[in-house]
Amino acid sequence: MPSVLNFIGAHLLSDSAMESQHQKNTTHKNVKVLCTNPCCFFCAMNEADPSLRRAGIAKCFKEMPLRDDQEHVLALSGLWNIAMTQPDDPEFPLLGIFECAANLIRRGISDKEWLLRDQNIYIPYYAAHIIGSYTMNKVQFAERAVKSGVISSLMELLRGKMSWVEKRVAVRALGHLASHERTFEAIAVHEAEIIHQSMETASTCLDEVYVEFVGVEHTRRLKYHCDLLTRGTGGLEIENRKAEEWASQLQCWSLYLLNCFACKERSLNHICNKEFLKKLCGMWGGLANGSSPAGIGLIRNLCYTKTGRRNVADSKEVIESLCNTSRSSDEWQYMAIDCLLLILKDPDTRYKVLNTAVLFLVDLVELRSLRGRTKVGEAITQTLLQDYNQLKYGNLDLKSKRAERTLEEIWDLKVERKKRENIMTEEEARERRLVVGVMKQEGNQLFWSGDIEAAVLKYTEALELCPLKMRKERVVLHSNRAQCHLLLRDTESAISDSTRALNLSSVVSPHSKSLWRRSQAYDMKGLAKESLMDCLMFINDRIKSLDTNGVKIPYYAARMITKQMNTTWIFATARSKNLNNHGVENQESNGHHQVDETTMTTDTRKRQKGIAGMPTIAEEPVIGIMQGRKLERTGHKKKGLSVIDKLTRAKIG
Repeated sequence: MPSVLNFIGAHLLSDSAMESQHQKNTTHKNVKVLCTNPCCFFCAMNEADPSLRRAGIAKCFKEMPLRDDQEHVLALSGLWNIAMTQPDDPEFPLLGIFECAANLIRRGISDKEWLLRDQNIYIPYYAAHIIGSYTMNKVQFAERAVKSGVISSLMELLRGKMSWVEKRVAVRALGHLASHERTFEAIAVHEAEIIHQSMETASTCLDEVYVEFVGVEHTRRLKYHCDLLTRGTGGLEIENRKAEEWASQLQCWSLYLLNCFACKERSLNHICNKEFLKKLCGMWGGLANGSSPAGIGLIRNLCYTKTGRRNVADSKEVIESLCNTSRSSDEWQYMAIDCLLLILKDPDTRYKVLNTAVLFLVDLVELRSLRGRTKVGEAITQTLLQDYNQLKYGNLDLKSKRAERTLEEIWDLKVERKKRENIMTEEEARERRLVVGVMKQEGNQLFWSGDIEAAVLKYTEALELCPLKMRKERVVLHSNRAQCHLLLRDTESAISDSTRALNLSSVVSPHSKSLWRRSQAYDMKGLAKESLMDCLMFINDRIKSLDTNGVKIPYYAARMITKQMNTTWIFATARSKNLNNHGVENQESNGHHQVDETTMTTDTRKRQKGIAGMPTIAEEPVIGIMQGRKLERTGHKKKGLSVIDKLTRAKIG
């Protein structure tokens, strides 16, 4: 048969495309030549008789791991595409695709000479990916895969017998198998090793991908890694972007596999390792993989268990991370709130975290809805005040007087103040509205005159007098006070007021000034992720509220996003470690034993002539993929603003 190089095109081949390509390569000068391969996959696919077609495909699956044929990689590429687009189609699973894939992986691991021959280096990746796709939805397919012996092959890849690229699809497939009730026990046979390997992979995969690929000179990267990442259609920028996406997926799928055990309360003592819990706080999926809850998803599942709550409550770093996320624009804010409420409702862990958590959750007690959930603020209030009477009458003494004052503030806001306002007459309410309006103007005048401390006091006085039903007026007062706190460099108070303003504003259209002010405050505190999320929401709201044809990202927001994206880049820590260890960027891949770098790497000249256009991989849906890391840099040359400059530029409601 012709060389596999002739078969790899710009996109994965569909059945009809595979047929035309196969015919093209068995035709010479318009004279069709009969295929002489008795186990040709494409001939079997083209068979018109359904029974003969099924028999031919089954024979191909049985013979493929035993034969040397340059068409194998093309056949696997086509099967990969079909498995991705039709994961619930029973034809190939019933005809032996799982046995074939498992045996191909075993051969790739055990036979180095075969692996490096022709294009066989791609085969283990495709085989593991096919297993994962077909076992994603259908438990019947998962059971068949287990009976076919795929677990032992996948475990070899999980152990790192090839590279991070194959490990990524192996952990994905194992996660799908572990997610089905009827196949979980088959995975649990390897429980101790899977837990260890998954924790190790989640903790180190970003460093591994950086050292073995991203931090490697372009011309020294493993060629098959580049081809699989970009399918031959992209250059350095696309390679790096896809590597970032895949590294994040490798981490998130490792956490998903751990979640399968945590949900069943298995290996909790191992998963709840103190150092690992700290690392979980930094595993957030990045902007390239925003559809995964990553570390916080695992933490929440742990909080549903007694052992998990105890260990999470004992970690000061984890609690602080959850508190920060609970007051952010993070997609998984509700998960952080869930974790804190679960711990606070448990009498064995409540008083370990109450002194810290109440200082953050107090800003959320008026939150109406969040991600489709209603009365979120009421749930928070009830949890925080569940034993307030004991505190009020001296039967409970908290270690923190500040926490006690905060609980008193919540009680007054949610109970006493509501009672007072319920008996307020219309005339009294009208008078208060007028007085509050005057106080706000007085506060604005004090702000513009430069008396920031006096402005804070005036806004505070107005907030204490403003009826709770006047939500719009309270939004402006909290936001104005947040701006004052920013200028006074009181970042915690600025975050608190901005959060309260956002909770009082519309969910559909959050108060954009408060988003920007909280983003600045988080930046001043060194919380880059929280600052980035708020800044992105600020820009998104700005785009929605203006004519999109003429919208430009303000230079100050573009500068903030650029700064925070660089800080939160998933490889930032790995790059720093590498520079500290080597002084320069690492230019070498450590190379696993199957991968001969002299065979698999390529220089620029070869890369330009290389395999044409292997198609882009379409994984399970991933949202928020960034189109590069460079943003508008308009105004970057401007010097930093002084406090007076900031004061003159600040806008007060």
